[in-house]
Order: sequence, then structure tokens, then C-alpha cells
Amino acid sequence: MKEKIRNAALLAIALVAVMGPVVPAAAQDAGTGGSFGEATYHYSLGTQLMLDGKLPEAAKEYEKALSLDPKSAFLAAELASLYVKMGDLDRAITVCEQSLIHNPGKVETYALMGSIYLFKKDYDRAIGAYKRVIALDPKNHDVYLYLGVIYAETKRYEEAVGILKTLLEQDPKSVMGHYYLGKIYGEMKLYKEASAWMEKAVALKPGFESALSDLALLYEIQNETGKARKSYRQLIDEHPQRMAYRLRLAKLDIREKKYEEAIGILEGVLKLDSRNREARLTLALALMETQKPERAVEELNTLLASAPNDHEARYFLGGAYEERKMMDEALREYDRIPNTSPLFGSAQMRAGYILKSQGKTGEAIERAKKALAAKKSDAALYGLLAALYEADGKLAESETTLKEGLAAAPKSIDLRYRLGMIYDKTGRPDEGIREMEEILKENPDNPEALNFIGYSWADRGIKLDEAEAKIKKALSLKPGDGFITDSLGWVYYRKNRIDEAIQYLKEAASILPEDAAIADHLGDAYMKAGKPKDALEQYQKALKLKPDMKGLKEKIEGLEARTGTRK
Repeated sequence: MKEKIRNAALLAIALVAVMGPVVPAAAQDAGTGGSFGEATYHYSLGTQLMLDGKLPEAAKEYEKALSLDPKSAFLAAELASLYVKMGDLDRAITVCEQSLIHNPGKVETYALMGSIYLFKKDYDRAIGAYKRVIALDPKNHDVYLYLGVIYAETKRYEEAVGILKTLLEQDPKSVMGHYYLGKIYGEMKLYKEASAWMEKAVALKPGFESALSDLALLYEIQNETGKARKSYRQLIDEHPQRMAYRLRLAKLDIREKKYEEAIGILEGVLKLDSRNREARLTLALALMETQKPERAVEELNTLLASAPNDHEARYFLGGAYEERKMMDEALREYDRIPNTSPLFGSAQMRAGYILKSQGKTGEAIERAKKALAAKKSDAALYGLLAALYEADGKLAESETTLKEGLAAAPKSIDLRYRLGMIYDKTGRPDEGIREMEEILKENPDNPEALNFIGYSWADRGIKLDEAEAKIKKALSLKPGDGFITDSLGWVYYRKNRIDEAIQYLKEAASILPEDAAIADHLGDAYMKAGKPKDALEQYQKALKLKPDMKGLKEKIEGLEARTGTRK
């Protein structure tokens, strides 16, 4: 649905430019003055020159013809259309305006002017010209469509809907009226209404390819995948040569995790068109999803054999090698992506994390520094370097890197969030909150920033009502998030609402069973609830997950002594 609605109107002006205005035979008069014979002679010469592609020479002949018969609306329209074809829109408008002096009620001239103004994106004048057409000829249905396009292009959606519904009152079987109403409702994100109008267009013209294609996308947006799949199947049956519909169906299957079906479709596409890059790339991704990275490697290498500079394919090949645990090969592919590629930063990030996983954090840091030297404004690379410093225990260097990154990319939410986390880890929670508040100025609905502030207050036992409100908002924005659920449980713990605290902390622990901090929180809640055995179980779990967690051993020793479970 992202295709510009205006394309139809541009097509209209293009047709005018190529064919000349659509003028009824009765309107093709020679005017009322001048030398008709000589005007006809120069017009004929001009037409032959135009057919030979000699547009400037043709224009001179048309100008002579019009000067001999200045009242001829037909000659004026022909000359204006030729100027449009030559790209001289201002002269085309001037010719139309002069023609209207002699023929003030000429519908075709106003329609041509409207199309020229539309092509110039002078929407107000285009609207004025088209409204004049409707005043003179209320049954001119094409102009209603053009007006609807202009209103939609200028986001005057209600007027667009109004003018098209007026058209449908006059012509209930207008396929294009229904179609463009569907397009406009889609632009308005009223997808149910958009589907209804598009369905009517298809009912009126069952083989209407554009409407069927748009309808399938509308069904996808609304998660009506069965209907979308049926529409794509129809499009494939009716247009078997169009690979785009097969690809869209395959991608729909992938989103629905129907990987085998998608693989079958994509393999079929490649049998018909072995050079189809999108099909091969999508097939490789589907193969990785089905734990077949070895086949994904084969497909990507096939693609790269004929297109070695396809950086996207190379990036995915690196990922496929990672899936196969072939890290040296993955690093090699990531290194082949140049710093001019949009994927350079992402490739360097993957390489950095591979090296970190191999215990080569120092090497990863040096690599990230070199990458930043080549691409100094890449926020992701600053984030990578900061994360590597943090993993290496160099929090001061991480902080410096994040500040440098924000100087280069001040709107990066990720860098600002990371900086807030560093402040918190280095005992400066208020500075961390300040960074989160900056994020919320730009995006009031950022769940991570809301949760950070709420948890920070709850952990210190301050502003508990405000903390609860922020965390609840965060959870509404990101339902089912284990960390935010833990934060809400911790607020209730601090407010001494222990039953609710246990409820949310147990839920968080079920979502994130490997998180030591959540197990520790749940243990504290059980202690407050007078359930020391349950508390001990959670503390022991937390210690197993994170043996160096501060204060855990003391809690466990005290409880073991209290419950008589010390070994």
C-alpha cells in the first residue's frame, strides 16, 4: 500500500503528453478566424515532424498554425500537449490560458490545465482547474478520480473520500472509483474499510490485477493470512510469469513459520528463473530457519559466484557460517564487506561478538576501533565498542565511547540507553535517570526507559507510586517482558504488597528462568511472606546461576542455619 496514489494521475498526464488531449471530434474545429488552409498545412507539417521525433521543429509549425487560427481550441490543445511532451510546462499553461480567452467554456482545456498543474505539483491550481471541469461537465468521471488523487496526495483524505463517493453515486459500477477509495482508506490506515472497497473493485472486475495485489497486502496487514494466501494463489494462477507474487507468498509463509511450503515455492521460482536474486536470498534465509545452514551456504555461494559485490548475500553467508560453527569462515565473509556498504557496521558487530565469544575481547576492541576510524558516524559501532569495553570491565572507557557516540549521533536512543545503564552500574542512578528522561522527551512510549526509571526508584524505595505508574505503562507497551514484570513485582515488594509481589516475580521467573537477579528478588519476597524454605530455594538457584552475586552466600548461610538444612 506504500505505492503513491499519485501515479495514476501522472499516468494521465503522460497519456496527454504522448497522445494529445482527448478531444471529441466535434470539438476539433478550426476556430472562427485566420486562414484555415494555411493553418492546416502547418499543423500537418508539425505532426509529421513530431512523429519523426523532431519536437522543437514540430512546435514551431504548431505555433504557426495557431497564429493563423488563434481561436482554434484544438490547435491550442495540440500545441500545449506538445510543450508538455518537451517538458516546457509553463508555455503549455500559457497556451491554455490564451485559448480560454477565446473558448471560455472549453472543458478539455481546463482538464489539460489541471493535468499540467498536477504534474508540476501545483495542487491548488490543479484542483481549481478540475473543479471548473466538473462545474461545466458534472459527468466527467475521470476528473473526479484525479481530484481524489490530489486530495490523497496532499493528505486531505476526507475530501478525497468525499469526491470519490460522489463519483460512485453517479457511477456505482466505477471500478476505479472503488479501487481508489480502497487505496485512500489504506493510506489512512483504515484497513478494514480499505479491504471492503478493494473487494468491491475486484467483484466488478474479477481479473483486476492491481486491486487483487493490493487486497492481498491489506489482508496481510490485518493478519488475515488465509485470505492473503488465496489472493496470491489467484494472482499466481492468472499471472504465472510474475515471480513477485510467488515471492510474496513465500515470504508470507516464512512469517507464518511455514518454512517447508516457502522453500517449495522458492525452489519453484528458481527453476523458472535461476538468476532471481531475491528468491535465492530468501531461500537461504528459510533454510537457516529450518536448521539447514549447509544448504543455505550453498545457495549464498551460488548467488555470490555471479554477484560478488552483493553485500547483503555476503552478510547472510557470514551468518550461515556462524550457524555451522565455522567462525573463521564467518569472520572472512564479514571482512569482505567494505566500509562503503550500509552493512559494514553490522558485519563488524557480528565479527566483534564472535571474537568476544572466543575470549578475544582485546582483539575485538581493536577491530571495533579500526571500524570506527573508517566510519566515524556509525552509532552501532560505538555501541559495539562500548559493550566490548564493558565486557572487559573497562566501564570508564565504555562511558567515554558512548559520549563520543552521542556527539556523533545525538539522536541514538540505543547509545543514550547504554550510557544510562553505565551510570547506574557506576553508582550514579540519577544521571542514568536523566538520560532516560531525555529518551522519553523524544519517545514518551519507550518501555525500556520507563522501566529503567521505575525500577531505579523502586530499588531505592523512593517515589513508589510514580515508579508503579511508569512500570505499568512500560508493561502495557511490552506485555510479557520478563524484566518489566520483575520490576513491577519489585515495586510491590517495596510497597509491602507481598502477595502481588510474589505473583509478578513468579511470572518473571517463569519467563526468564536463567536470570539470577529475578530469583534473588523472588527469594526476598518469600522471606517477607514468612516462607523461608521457598526463599532458600530461590537463593540457591540464584547462586548457581551467578556464583559471584553479592550478598547471596550470606543469605543462604543464614537461612540454612535457620531451617536446619545446612550441610
